[in-house]
Amino acid sequence: MKIENTKAQMRKGVLEYCILSILRGGDAYTSEILGHLKDAKLLVVEGTVYPLLTRLKNAGLLNYRWEESTSGPPRKYYGLTETGKLFLKELNTTWSDLVSAVDLVTTKKPTKK
Repeated sequence: MKIENTKAQMRKGVLEYCILSILRGGDAYTSEILGHLKDAKLLVVEGTVYPLLTRLKNAGLLNYRWEESTSGPPRKYYGLTETGKLFLKELNTTWSDLVSAVDLVTTKKPTKK
């Protein structure tokens, strides 16, 4: 088993949550989203993010708008819908619970039962 495969699967599992969290701060276009993810050391390529943004939009969690750019073609800005904000709030709770559970399992010395 290759460690890189496992690490990639772990990143993919939290990518949706991370994108929604980035958009909590306001609308952003894909390059900005990718920049935030790369700054956080979440190695992601455009080919992964575009389908995910489309899936989140189709699920009613995101909307988008086109905005003219001074340095190229118009940009598609994504933002959270009200449903997306509620979904993110629920994910925040779930994430906190998951982090606590994983910390408990990974930091405590197992006891024999």
